[in-house]
Amino acid sequence: MTTMRTPTAKTAKTAKTAKEATTAKTGPTAPRTVTDGGLLLPVPDADGAPFWEYAARGELRVQACAAPDCGELRFPPRPCCPHCRSFDSEWRLMSGRGRVWSYVRPHPPLLPAYAEQAPYHVILVEPADAPGIRLAGNLVSAAGAALDSVDPERLRIGARVQVVFTELDGVALPQWVLERAS
Repeated sequence: MTTMRTPTAKTAKTAKTAKEATTAKTGPTAPRTVTDGGLLLPVPDADGAPFWEYAARGELRVQACAAPDCGELRFPPRPCCPHCRSFDSEWRLMSGRGRVWSYVRPHPPLLPAYAEQAPYHVILVEPADAPGIRLAGNLVSAAGAALDSVDPERLRIGARVQVVFTELDGVALPQWVLERAS
């Protein structure tokens, strides 16, 4: 679905910024892989491009097999269904609700733009309407909030979350917020 490219050690030693290092490796006409602030951007492949197109519309969708006798959801996206081997697929709209399946709090050493916000939460979410699927993202207090905006004491396995979309250099990134107790 998405390849995250980082500068090679040799390139990073000679480059002054992450942006220069990325340009040195991929060339000036390649898609941007790093923001001006040094955060990594997704680099969609052909199978994952629809995920990012729907995200730009504020929709969380998961690829599903479109074969009449299958319909299995799959993530990350791929050309062929691993259950029935069909190449027919569709993108199903998800509710955007889920539960924290796992998480980690990265600590330095990290890329400089991430080290400034560490520690923060990277979570795996199991969508409520897609059991067995896991989506990775950051837990934040609100769309566009800093990566370290949630108190670590509030995060628990099984916590209910809701997707929000944050625009970062023209890319809509799915992030997650804790659902409020009703």
